[in-house]
Amino acid sequence: MNDDTPDIQTAELAGLATPDDDPKAAPARKKRARGSPKNASKAANKAANAAIEARIGHSFADSTLLATAFTHVSALKSARKRGDSYQRLEFLGDHVLGLIVSDMLYRSFPNADEGELSKRLADLVRKESCADVAKSLGLLDDIKLGAVGAGAGARLRKSVLGDVCEAVIGAIFLDGGYTAAAGFVERNWTERMHKPRRPLRDPKTVLQEWAQGKGLPTPVYREVERTGPHHDPQFRVAVDLPGLEPAEGVGGSKRAAEKVAASVMIAREGVSGGSNDG
Repeated sequence: MNDDTPDIQTAELAGLATPDDDPKAAPARKKRARGSPKNASKAANKAANAAIEARIGHSFADSTLLATAFTHVSALKSARKRGDSYQRLEFLGDHVLGLIVSDMLYRSFPNADEGELSKRLADLVRKESCADVAKSLGLLDDIKLGAVGAGAGARLRKSVLGDVCEAVIGAIFLDGGYTAAAGFVERNWTERMHKPRRPLRDPKTVLQEWAQGKGLPTPVYREVERTGPHHDPQFRVAVDLPGLEPAEGVGGSKRAAEKVAASVMIAREGVSGGSNDG
């Protein structure tokens, strides 16, 4: 009997008393169990981000910028934290896009005057053009919508596509600087820039129709400044609409300057029909 005791103890030590039976190991097991779904979620998010980055053509050093660029305000837990949605990045991206496309146009069309360049710019940076780029990159399903946003369905998703595209440009600019943002815009806008264009509608007509549709009065144009010699004057004209910041344009005649001012406001407000919508 006594000879068997060491064998029993040995057996217990060898395997019958497993680590899982040790009460001290329980907290560690629970911690591992809790950590597994979290790790899986992180891995899934990382894979999803990598897929988006591959389509965008930019690898983010700050992944929070990428996440914010796709977050609609309806997905926020608190309406007070609107800065965590894409809206601020959209604001930045809109202006970055305008600068980059303006630079592209200036270099690509050396014989175009400011009026022609403004018309081309208005066409390329409008919301519809940005939405087309977002669609071509397959960004639609990456937008994060809350219950309100999801309830609005495809209409809302379509309406925010252009905003998300601009937010992505803003995020790339913050993460990688002007060169990275310019690379993204050049890849996705160069072909569009060189496409043959249909005759453009008069921007003053487009702006007036848009204003009427919004219940606004007819746009008012005013001369701000006249410079240059009598035989070659340059006019700076501003267009005013209630509730909107004035937009200015420069041209060799008042009418030319008014068209440029209207084009600037059309581009800034994302008015459709001001270019190839004919």
